[in-house]
Amino acid sequence: MTTMRKAFAGALLALACLVTAPARADITLNLKDADISTLIATVSDVTGKNFIVDNRVKGKVTVVSASPMNANALYETFLAVLQVNGFAAVPAGNTIKIIPEANVRQEASPYTSDGSGLPRDDVVTHVYQLQNVSATQLVPILRPLIPQWGHLAAYQANNTLIISDRAANVARLGKLIAQMDQAGDRDIEKLHLKYASAADTVRVLTSMLQQDVKQGDAAANKPMVIADERSNSILIGGDKTDRDRLIAVVKELDVELPDGGSTQVVYLRYASAENLAPILEGYAQQIKKADSAGGTSGAAAPSTPAASSSSSGGGNGDSRVLADKDTNSLIITAAPKAMRQIRDVIAQLDIQRAQVLVEGIIAEVSANKQRDVGVNWAVYNPDRIAAAGILSSSVSSALSSLGSAAASTSSSSSSNNALIGAAAGALTSGGNMVIGSTTGNTIFGALIQAMRSDGDTNVLSTPSLVTLDNEEAKFSVGQEVPFLSGSYANTGTTSATGVVNPFQTINRKDVGLTLSVTPQISGVGDTIKLKINLETSGIASGAAGSANLITNKRTLSNVVGIENGQILVIGGLIDDQLQSSQTAIPLLGDIPLIGGLFRSNSVKKSKQNLMLFIRPTILRKAADIDYYTRIKYDGVRQSLVDAANRGGGKTNPLLKPYDDYLKDRAPSSNEAPPPAASSAGPGALQAPPSDAKSGN
Repeated sequence: MTTMRKAFAGALLALACLVTAPARADITLNLKDADISTLIATVSDVTGKNFIVDNRVKGKVTVVSASPMNANALYETFLAVLQVNGFAAVPAGNTIKIIPEANVRQEASPYTSDGSGLPRDDVVTHVYQLQNVSATQLVPILRPLIPQWGHLAAYQANNTLIISDRAANVARLGKLIAQMDQAGDRDIEKLHLKYASAADTVRVLTSMLQQDVKQGDAAANKPMVIADERSNSILIGGDKTDRDRLIAVVKELDVELPDGGSTQVVYLRYASAENLAPILEGYAQQIKKADSAGGTSGAAAPSTPAASSSSSGGGNGDSRVLADKDTNSLIITAAPKAMRQIRDVIAQLDIQRAQVLVEGIIAEVSANKQRDVGVNWAVYNPDRIAAAGILSSSVSSALSSLGSAAASTSSSSSSNNALIGAAAGALTSGGNMVIGSTTGNTIFGALIQAMRSDGDTNVLSTPSLVTLDNEEAKFSVGQEVPFLSGSYANTGTTSATGVVNPFQTINRKDVGLTLSVTPQISGVGDTIKLKINLETSGIASGAAGSANLITNKRTLSNVVGIENGQILVIGGLIDDQLQSSQTAIPLLGDIPLIGGLFRSNSVKKSKQNLMLFIRPTILRKAADIDYYTRIKYDGVRQSLVDAANRGGGKTNPLLKPYDDYLKDRAPSSNEAPPPAASSAGPGALQAPPSDAKSGN
């Protein structure tokens, strides 16, 4: 009851202080140590606004008014009272929230263009778009003018300022920003150089400007200098004072040398000095002809042969280019203008070329099947008959050998040996059955042969090699096989001693795999043009050094275009052959059922499938080279480990892990020096450092 009475008494006191007139009349407000909630209730009754009061809004207020106020003036006075006491009114739809100022930045305050049109103490948010000055540079200037609870931030992407504060202060800051965001005297001037190099001059000016920044304000707008090497000009941007100062420096640097020329040594990083010197020689000649034609209105000055040939590295009178092979450098003597143009050409030619990893896949699968069935027979009676059915080539050869041996030998032992050799020669691979009988003086014998063979071949070769762009690389794996090309025997020799040493001539040829590639990377994209020469060869039959040596040879020459990392089939061969032959005795071989005794059948079937694939990969960075090298290295090392595990050989030589090899490399100039040697001696083994152990 006591609290209600005090509130009711406060309300009566506030109403007693209001001198009211008829409707729409002005109001005079006088309060002394009144509760702020009473003032809020009074303003709500007079203005018709709805308020939501935070429970932290408490305190006593005093308002002294000497003149009547209308509803709008009363509301502005109310906002000023809230500001004095550390509170703020934030509109929220049809109501107004009264909260402490510390929480205003998280509330949705109204957005206006310039803070006008609202009561002075209303909280608003405004975004200023700056045209000439940097928003980031204005933040430290305007920050002291904004209260602690206010918000000021710069958005560099579109050069804007975001300000959240009371409307009166936002409008004041807007006027200050408008006065500071003025277009100054910054401009850009182009200065053409006649003698000096634009790139060299810009480097001098940049070094000078960096010293000025160290001594002055780093945040100030420093001038800008850019070199246009195509026209040998300099673009200077900044304030007029800075531009005039830089232009004066450039004019002092752009002077003609007293001797009219100079000599410079250019060390090449990637290109070859010997290859580049003739190119620069021709270019220097073109420069002189162009200058002579321009100076004589189209009449070209004659060149001096003696001057042109006085230097082994090339030259044209005034301009000379020498190549030093040992240091891979160029010694250039030329006028300043020609020197600048020659160096520009060198800068465009002396670039690091990418490397290309070329991986090939040669897959060959072949299958051979053969079947031979035949019967060879003979009947002999010295008084009546002698007949034979020889259908097999091996038997025919054996009989021929037997006849030759019998004609050349007379002893019985030699005849027996010849007979045994002929019988052995008649037998072939597979099944051989010999049957025979004797009836009186008639001898009958038969040799039944049956043979079946299956052969499969699977060959997979994966050659790979790395080469520079536009450089040929060749890879060869195989052996040198001797081929008999001629011979000389001592048969029929009539020399004095009767002895002549026989001899043979041998030619050795490479048999194996040979791969030659020349990659060319296109200027745009990752397309690679490959010139490929591939040859695979192997011994098909015969022994090395014999006259009947037969080799299989496959050759491919092609030029293809392929994307980086793409696999392309560049060639292939599918060969399917069937050879069938039958040898039979006429009439007898056609008799049903028993005709098979007078026939010999041979069927040979071969099938070959050969495919060639290739995949190029561009290696531009050190990380790419390390990645593919690690894959190849780890693959070889794992093969050695698997072989050692299968054979149980703990002492087999193995490759070290790839990371261990990387640690053994020599440190670069920016790395820490190696640790000092221990006292254990130069040959003692030492444990790796702790960081090296963790790296594994």
